[in-house]
Amino acid sequence: MKIEKASPTDIVLALAGNPNTGKSTIFNALTGLKQHTGNWPGKTVTNAQGHFIHRGKPFLLVDLPGTYSILANSPDEQVARDFICFGKPEATIVVTDATNLERNLNLALQIMEITSDVVVAVNLLDEAERKGISVDLSKLSAELGVPVIGTIAREQKGLTELKDIVDDIVMKKLQLKPYQIRYSAGIEERINQLSLKLEKILRGKINARWVALRLLDGDETIIESIEKYLLPSSIDLRGEIASW
Repeated sequence: MKIEKASPTDIVLALAGNPNTGKSTIFNALTGLKQHTGNWPGKTVTNAQGHFIHRGKPFLLVDLPGTYSILANSPDEQVARDFICFGKPEATIVVTDATNLERNLNLALQIMEITSDVVVAVNLLDEAERKGISVDLSKLSAELGVPVIGTIAREQKGLTELKDIVDDIVMKKLQLKPYQIRYSAGIEERINQLSLKLEKILRGKINARWVALRLLDGDETIIESIEKYLLPSSIDLRGEIASW
């Protein structure tokens, strides 16, 4: 995970979202001209990073590729997933489109299975209003268990509140309890069995329940990424899993 810190004290944030949610507008509004663009190592996927100061603290914002999921079905999805899992962002902002929340919240829920340090930005509220759509931000926040901030990025509305909430998350001023999807009894039993075995290897470095879900879904790319970024070469995770 290559990132361009301006100083060792930079607080790393991830910016995720579906395409066409105004994510890039939020990135540009927060970072201004303090940006760097390149490619992720070994990928043709664009890597955009930018800096801003808030409440006297330096933040490094990493703009992840726009994706509809992080199930690693494409290079963009794998880059986004791996950065959230292994890039160690201290908070993740998930940008959603107020006119299409049902589709956009799928990504938010997936990210909330990995980390609790999430804030959802409901962007394009002006377009939603023109379409007669009203979003109850407080109720949505209560349902999701994470902060939800309304924004109109192109008019700079809601961005200060968004930065305030991000800072509160980083400073551990908030107790977040993200909504967790529960499955049938049989699946939950298998998840628990795998999680217990995985936790002995992963030791809290990544959410064992989420890894168990990915393995049950047949995703072998997560094994490769865990071995690459988290585990010493002496541990053969694939071999361990095969023995189970």
